[in-house]
Amino acid sequence: MYGISDTFDRCISFNRHKNSMMNIKKTLTVLALVVFAGTLSAQDVSTFFTKADAFFKTYVKNGRVAYKEIKANPNGLDELITLAKDINVSKNDAKTYQAFWINGYNLSVIKGIVEHYPLKSPLDVNGFFDKTKHSIGGKDITLNDIENKLLRGNFPEEARFHFVLVCAGLGCPPIINKAYVPNTLDAQLQHQTELALNDPNFVRIKGKRVNLSQIFEWYKGDFTQGGKSLVDYVNLYRKEKLETKTKVGYYPYDWTLNEIK
Repeated sequence: MYGISDTFDRCISFNRHKNSMMNIKKTLTVLALVVFAGTLSAQDVSTFFTKADAFFKTYVKNGRVAYKEIKANPNGLDELITLAKDINVSKNDAKTYQAFWINGYNLSVIKGIVEHYPLKSPLDVNGFFDKTKHSIGGKDITLNDIENKLLRGNFPEEARFHFVLVCAGLGCPPIINKAYVPNTLDAQLQHQTELALNDPNFVRIKGKRVNLSQIFEWYKGDFTQGGKSLVDYVNLYRKEKLETKTKVGYYPYDWTLNEIK
């Protein structure tokens, strides 16, 4: 027969086993919820890229945007903005993070223009870049902060961002009629940078002088990392190289709206 002490010890052992099993169940439940949430998040991001791609294909042509058409039928844009509102992407997954925020920036610009359309320039809207906040990616954030804190701030060595973030002005490199997606992002960044830096309207050569977009003036430090000159950076992507001693100037930025007329 078991004594009182043995019975007590067995009760304690049983309770410990019971508590242990409960803790295991709680842990498994939490893990299942994390996996489920991760699966939902991945699905949302994938859906976002797919719908963004369809949107750009519909409303972007030859580097210009059909703001008037979007204004008349905003459902597609509104659906995308709503979808993007609560998506969370980790910067540890760099390509997905960058692709999401590049598309998010361009879509937020379009949303901001459509809300005030018709207008002649994004600068017609006070605080368009630095005051107006957009609900996207679980944040309320300005366009400047998407560019400078989330993208340039987290990936300071990636100067090619400047050739894919489109500010709605004709001075920007042209917006493309497709979404940026993780598995092709590097090739897309490369292509758009090469496209811009081989365009005689973007890199304007006159004799021994080259006039560059003011993007190179405003963000000079991004292009001159590692001791490079601006000419060195431009030559990384040009078929016809500039002479090393080419003098650099800047032409005025064209803020005229990049709309399809």
